[in-house]
Amino acid sequence: MSSALARLSVGTARLAGVPDVDYAHLLGLAPEYLGDDRCRIPSATTVRIAELATGRLDWPDLAALLTGSSHVGALGVWDYLITAAPTPLQGIRDAADLFATVADAGSDHLQVSVDGGQVTISHSNRADMAHEAACAVRAYGLGLYRRRLGEAARRGLTPVKVSLAAAAPKRHDTLVRLYGTRAIDFEAPTSSITFLTTDLTVRSPHAQPGLSPVLRQHAENTLSSARPLHIWLDLFHAALESARGEEDFTLEAVARRMSVSARTLQRRLVEHGTTWSSEVDKVRRDRVTRLLRDTELSVEAIAGRTGYADARALRRAVQRWHGTTPASLRHTVFR
Repeated sequence: MSSALARLSVGTARLAGVPDVDYAHLLGLAPEYLGDDRCRIPSATTVRIAELATGRLDWPDLAALLTGSSHVGALGVWDYLITAAPTPLQGIRDAADLFATVADAGSDHLQVSVDGGQVTISHSNRADMAHEAACAVRAYGLGLYRRRLGEAARRGLTPVKVSLAAAAPKRHDTLVRLYGTRAIDFEAPTSSITFLTTDLTVRSPHAQPGLSPVLRQHAENTLSSARPLHIWLDLFHAALESARGEEDFTLEAVARRMSVSARTLQRRLVEHGTTWSSEVDKVRRDRVTRLLRDTELSVEAIAGRTGYADARALRRAVQRWHGTTPASLRHTVFR
């Protein structure tokens, strides 16, 4: 992800009351890297910062705080792809094509679809709706798109509807203010915001002939010259993701792959604000959920692929994660 988005996340975390000491070690980077727009910051770092912030704020409040902090230019050239395009619709299409300029295209996706009189802008990522930090990020994305499109049109835009891949919060008032509508659905497969096509096809007051191609070329050059940065936690996640069977999915096996002792591995995880058991649980949850959603493998086969001793152990894990059975999850949530 871009250093601009990382800076925004750090600044918002401060506003949320997260002390610097809580996330300074998570960055694992020299301070000058955050100020270098050529650098690509590991997305896991920003997710962790969002997790710390959701420990102090409800996810709708964090989404609103992030949106409020996102003035034009805060996200670099990506912002101007939207505000300087001939129409808001063309701007958001350019922003979707070059989403990697600001976000991690491996985990987050922006899609624009036009269906007659309506335009739907969808933001999806791999985390499930029980992950509050991910809910905040998705909700922020929709709030950001509405704000930028309104800035492009130079007027407030009211969406036709909003759908969120998140459980309904206790209070909706923050989200109603964020989106300018009460037409908000929850527990949707993908987070999206829908506008009338006529609202997004009027000519943008900021439009200047020939500027959009220049901005797109600049964005592409920014991507081609980017410097990916890696921190220790990324290396750990890569080693953990490579584990397949039950024998590989152990602390000792992963430590060997990283050429450290099991005790050192545990200590480094604590230093990064996490634990072995919680990291394993996240990987297994994501892997099991993906296999249930995308394949017809039996529960027994999925258990074997994800390091569980048997199908019974996997069923207990799914019950703990989602409050239901694998069969119910497969046929009611993802079908």
